[in-house]
Amino acid sequence: MSKRKCTTVILVLAISPWFSASRLIAQTARTAPQDAGASSLTEENALAFAEQGRCKEAIPVLKRAMNSQGTAEARKRAGVLGLRCSLTLETPDSALEFIRLLSHQFPQDPDVLFVLVHAYSDLSTRSAQDLGRTAPDSIPAHKLNAEALEMQGKWDEAQREYEGMIQKEPVAPGIHYLLGRLLLSRPDADSKSADRAKQEFEKELQIDPSNAGAEYVLGEIARQQSQWEEAIVHFSRATKLNERFGDAYMGLGFCLVTLKRYEEAIPPLRVAVRLEQRNPAAHYNLAVALSRSGKKEEAEKEFAVQRQLTQNSTPDEGTKQ
Repeated sequence: MSKRKCTTVILVLAISPWFSASRLIAQTARTAPQDAGASSLTEENALAFAEQGRCKEAIPVLKRAMNSQGTAEARKRAGVLGLRCSLTLETPDSALEFIRLLSHQFPQDPDVLFVLVHAYSDLSTRSAQDLGRTAPDSIPAHKLNAEALEMQGKWDEAQREYEGMIQKEPVAPGIHYLLGRLLLSRPDADSKSADRAKQEFEKELQIDPSNAGAEYVLGEIARQQSQWEEAIVHFSRATKLNERFGDAYMGLGFCLVTLKRYEEAIPPLRVAVRLEQRNPAAHYNLAVALSRSGKKEEAEKEFAVQRQLTQNSTPDEGTKQ
């Protein structure tokens, strides 16, 4: 893929209405009168200046306003305007400071969360632009390009991107894993896709033996093919590589329950329940293992939790059985 095409696809990532709005503010900032310095601004004047696009003067005062003892509404307004101004002036350090303050002071405010979504999207877009301009032929640029193509459902083009990266740098870590994941994600995936994906995950582990994700997916492929012993090996390795990999503990426990190795299944399923407390399938499989091991009272508690979670889940959520 040419530099120009690669860069063009990268630039479509995460374009948000916020990004366009910040550009409009920037135009206002260039035309607004600059007749007052930041040192003479009150917090109220700084808010007005920010709304007029006079961001350079307003930002220092808006930061002070966020750290003041003002009302929550005043601090929130100062933070939102300060964040917009920071993005307008393309000062990411300042933007991140306002993001930190807003996240800390208003962690559950829906208006603030909405603003943060667009702010992160804007920062992501600008970083993608920088990558596309400065290193369009690099592996990271092609990775980003392939991810963008996946998001657009352009599976063939994305696959060619990954295959091109492998041809260029055959031992680069992570690429075989990403290609394998894509092969399984394609809407037209079939048994041949699974076989090809399996080969890619195995190649990934030859390059990077610490890739817990590759071990886990190999376990899932084996589990779906009822190759229980092989699945157990892969799930076990995944749990050793990442001790907080709840799905890997879940897969391991499920396979052991299927083979009626109930006592062995209890420890990994206990971990799965601890890591994924709201997963009804984890509680169900633990309950089965406990019940078949003679731990009836504890099993009933897990069955009760599973029933409660299932009742509260959406209609399309099921229990892995």
